[in-house]
Amino acid sequence: MSDYAHPEVLVSTEWVAARSKDPGIRLVEVDVDTTSYDQGHIPGALAWNWQTELQDAIRRDLAEPRAFEELLGKAGISPDTTIVLYGDNNNWFAAWAFWQLKYYGHEKALIMNGGRKKWLEEKRPLTAEKPSYPATTYKVKTSNASIRAKRDHVFAALDNRTAKLVDVRSVDEYTGKIIAPPGMTETAQRAGHIPGAANIPWSQAVNEDGTFKSADALKQLYSSKGITGDTEVIAYCRIGERSSHTWFVLKYLLGFEKVRNYDGSWTEWGNLIGAPIEKEVKAATAG
Repeated sequence: MSDYAHPEVLVSTEWVAARSKDPGIRLVEVDVDTTSYDQGHIPGALAWNWQTELQDAIRRDLAEPRAFEELLGKAGISPDTTIVLYGDNNNWFAAWAFWQLKYYGHEKALIMNGGRKKWLEEKRPLTAEKPSYPATTYKVKTSNASIRAKRDHVFAALDNRTAKLVDVRSVDEYTGKIIAPPGMTETAQRAGHIPGAANIPWSQAVNEDGTFKSADALKQLYSSKGITGDTEVIAYCRIGERSSHTWFVLKYLLGFEKVRNYDGSWTEWGNLIGAPIEKEVKAATAG
């Protein structure tokens, strides 16, 4: 991991196993499948529910500052606490939580490389016991708007060509063959992608064991699609979690200075009146 631009934001499963009981560390599991935690988790780890705690479903936005303060305070977290995040699906929502922590100014946030998958594959201990910690009064800092793209910023980027867009969804989503992966309820009216976006599926950034690929492999992956960090990059997916994963790769592992996550992503863009889209669906062969 030493070849990454910021290797300090990643920790190994060995590191977590050795330090999980440190009072200055708080382990937090964030899963796509919100039932996974109850089936067994790293001893001492808490769980954050991405559906109910990391978003405001009524406003369709991030958790409001006060709700975020309550979430961290309930977990016994202070600004000095080091939060170590991990989860299923190669850390999809762990990256989403990491991005929100950075958005709200929490400096000490780490990701366990390989996530839940690697911990299970190594047959490390699990528990069903849910820990509790003395509550704190947590106050968020001013939100860091520089790491978030809203729709007006995306429109401006298209008009002025001031940024490169990376669509991290699957090829079928990007080309418009499907609107969303099977079984997903958050969706849009239209299929396709934002004009000019490069399609680099998030999964291409990880190894089979869920760990991130080497710095050299990542540089090759993104540079082959014209993403070199010489201009601002905006990543998006369907609801913002897969693009958080790519945002993390570009900003912390490759060290790109200007990277934003468009968390509105396709569920917003694909429903917007007047928002341009492109489709690249191969015509069926005549029979």
